[in-house]
Amino acid sequence: MQISKHKVAGIHYTLRDNDGNVLDSSEGRDPLYYLHGEGNLIPGMENGLDGKSPGDKFQIKVSPEEGYGVRDPQMIQDVPKSAFGGQPVQVGMQFQTNQGQVVTVTEVGADQVTIDANHPLAGQELNFDVEVIDVRDATQEEVTHKHVHGPGGHHH
Repeated sequence: MQISKHKVAGIHYTLRDNDGNVLDSSEGRDPLYYLHGEGNLIPGMENGLDGKSPGDKFQIKVSPEEGYGVRDPQMIQDVPKSAFGGQPVQVGMQFQTNQGQVVTVTEVGADQVTIDANHPLAGQELNFDVEVIDVRDATQEEVTHKHVHGPGGHHH
């Protein structure tokens, strides 16, 4: 069976940057299960998996445009340090805004803090080593809910 729209696929993956540094991996964990064709993965990853079958091992190179987007300088801004309510703030910390957006602290000055709302992987090419473990038909409930249920998926 091949991966196509409304199939549930189970994959193992390792994600590396262009320098070969491992950014994420399913190694030592259960495979990642997802419903294909519903935008549950970044577009470049999903496009690269289309038509693959269990046992296939391959690499996918994903451009920023098909990954987490290009970096948008307008998503970087300085905010008063007082906006953090006196709690200690360090470079690399992440906060959720009142609108639910995650921002990363990139610089801490005496009175100002620079935050970046770009995804941490925005602007980067992503290099995936992938192995397809399993492909099955999605249940009607999974198709309706647009995500996987059961092992490796969501439980209601």
